[in-house]
Amino acid sequence: MSKEDLLENYVDVDEVSKRLQIHPESVRRLIRLGKLPAIKFGNKWIVEKSTLEQYASHYDPRPGNKATLL
Repeated sequence: MSKEDLLENYVDVDEVSKRLQIHPESVRRLIRLGKLPAIKFGNKWIVEKSTLEQYASHYDPRPGNKATLL
């Protein structure tokens, strides 16, 4: 199994920011605060696609609205 096969179920910070319609640094902040589960792979954060979709279904990008995973 190649690295690409293992990583096809994950997205990087740029793809997460596009999906959530927020700045990439905001995605990194959510990860640092533990609000969005992610894995550090080399020097990049990656998020599992299923986790992102679950998070995005409850996420509101407007300031002051807090997202929760569950």
